[in-house]
Amino acid sequence: MTKPSLPELLHAAVTAVGGTERPGQVAMAEAVEEAIDGGSHLLVQAGTGTGKSLGYLVPALAHGERVVVATATLALQRQLVERDLPRTVDALHPLLRRRPEFAMLKGRSNYLCLHRLHEGVPQEEEDGLFDQFEAAAPTSRLGQDLLRMRDWADETETGDRDDLTPGVSDRAWAQVSVSSRECLGASKCAYGAECFAESARERAKLAEVVVTNHALLAIDAIEGAPVLPQHEVLIVDEAHELVSRVTGVATGELTPGQVNRAVRRAAKLVNEKAADQLQTAAEGFERLMELALPGRLEEIPEDLGYALMALRDACRTVISAIGTTRDKSVQDEDAVRKQALASVESVHDVAERITNGSEWDVVWYERHEPRGGSAYRPSGASLRVAPMSVSGLLREKLFTERSVVLTSATLKLGGDFNGVGASLGLAPEGTEGDDVPQWKGVDVGSPFDYRKQGILYVAKHLARPARDGDRGDMLDELTELIQAAGGRTLGLFSSMRAAQLAAEELRSRIPEYPILLQGEETLGELIKNFAADPRTCLFGTLSLWQGVDVPGPSCQLVVMDKIPFPRPDDPLMSARQKAVEEAGGNGFMAVAATHAALLMAQGAGRLVRASGDRGVVAVLDQRLATARYGSYLKASLPDFWFTTDRNQVRKSLAAIDAKARQTEGTEQAEGTEQAEGD
Repeated sequence: MTKPSLPELLHAAVTAVGGTERPGQVAMAEAVEEAIDGGSHLLVQAGTGTGKSLGYLVPALAHGERVVVATATLALQRQLVERDLPRTVDALHPLLRRRPEFAMLKGRSNYLCLHRLHEGVPQEEEDGLFDQFEAAAPTSRLGQDLLRMRDWADETETGDRDDLTPGVSDRAWAQVSVSSRECLGASKCAYGAECFAESARERAKLAEVVVTNHALLAIDAIEGAPVLPQHEVLIVDEAHELVSRVTGVATGELTPGQVNRAVRRAAKLVNEKAADQLQTAAEGFERLMELALPGRLEEIPEDLGYALMALRDACRTVISAIGTTRDKSVQDEDAVRKQALASVESVHDVAERITNGSEWDVVWYERHEPRGGSAYRPSGASLRVAPMSVSGLLREKLFTERSVVLTSATLKLGGDFNGVGASLGLAPEGTEGDDVPQWKGVDVGSPFDYRKQGILYVAKHLARPARDGDRGDMLDELTELIQAAGGRTLGLFSSMRAAQLAAEELRSRIPEYPILLQGEETLGELIKNFAADPRTCLFGTLSLWQGVDVPGPSCQLVVMDKIPFPRPDDPLMSARQKAVEEAGGNGFMAVAATHAALLMAQGAGRLVRASGDRGVVAVLDQRLATARYGSYLKASLPDFWFTTDRNQVRKSLAAIDAKARQTEGTEQAEGTEQAEGD
């Protein structure tokens, strides 16, 4: 039997999911097939609606070698495992004459730990473990969550937190899960044979396609000990997020609370001298953290340096002592010891990294307020350390010994792929060299006609925005735009403070249009309510720039209050910008403008999500039309029709609103007639 062609396979897969083939999807599949067959690397930009998951799954499955697919969001992971892969495998089975297995793999803390569930949680204040189910009041939210998880443990096949619906709080989940450092190991654990995390790893070893997340991919690359099975092809979806996710995994944090927790956990497991040494070091560190001022520490102050060295040395002493001291009075001593060791090692590693003072690291001090009463991020101070860049790490760990395909709707910034390529450690496209990964960038376009479906409006008449300045003219403009659009507005703000001020002001100005504000409810609930009522507006910051998918009349105006450059006092971004300038490059364009272009491209992508969508992206920042870098930013956005004519935009929004109202009225009338007929 002859091998089926890619067009045959793609047609079968698209038919199985009830879709239609699109030229961009075909072009993408062909480019992915070429990259995999040639063992090369590919960056492919595929606009919303292209059907990019099938564009990479079909050629990957046809190739027959193990593939790892890494995504940034839970929603896409679930879509792949629950919808796209089952249907695609079923459709391709008769043609391929085999049925590829697939599996999802996450970090250990995402799975229920049976040891924690049955044996209890190590107690910090006393020896041994305590029963978290007895400790929590059964009428409290925590108690109810714990009891529900105990029942769920008897039913679940995966133990995956994301399969538990409705979900539970981070605090509750922490009672029944462990990190990789805290895990006893399958061979030492009484529940090793039934372990959900181990079962997931075993399924992944047998699967042809393994779906995971960017964070686990980063851990696999950074820590050296492989957590992903050996694979020949890596596909990174939502690839515009990869650098920030890898940076997050490679960032260390040290807080007084974290250090004191390590002290409490280790206190009764080591000799008195070691415990006192760690206690003294912790107190010295905490005193200095109360005095420090926020900002980047280009050089570690002498007193802080001494405190960190004392902390590092004390942790080292405790780590050695934990390994030699045994106390038979401690219930389930191995589990208690393992958690204490994990806490102390974590403090030791960050303290040592900062005291070593690598020129490739950025260290800074910051103060933060509590987040929604969470016990996991209390108010106070933290010392953080992050890599200046992860490009070298990615070049070395990602682009060797496998073919890599990176895809997203936003990879082509300023008209080419080189900006994103550089952040990934890739030389400009076409660069030759023995140690230079060869790659190709392909833009397969979008099925949408952006010039007919959308308008990009820049409010050129507004005053240039000043940092934290009063923007009364911007609020006037925003009010008029929302009124013209009849609500239907997604407001994307450069800071949470700006979103809050705008929501407060507009709620009093135009009470007829409900304003939803990020943080007042869960994100999922906010988006659901926004989609349900076309007169409603939704205001917020970072996660809304990338996390909203509301096709139809509820989102016909997307407003950006200003170009989302990083804050000038952002320690990591400013350090990266300075490093580029010292190397002779343009730090502003390489770091700040690239950051803004990526966010704006993602934000503008919220407008057109389906072929029938119409609307306006309004940027209330004159710099997009007047500054020299404006052309770079505009070239990163969808090819909307461009204008600075405020009157024309209001007329267009009013016309779009009128048409939407007419459609809604017709649908309501048809619904009423249907109900009466029934």
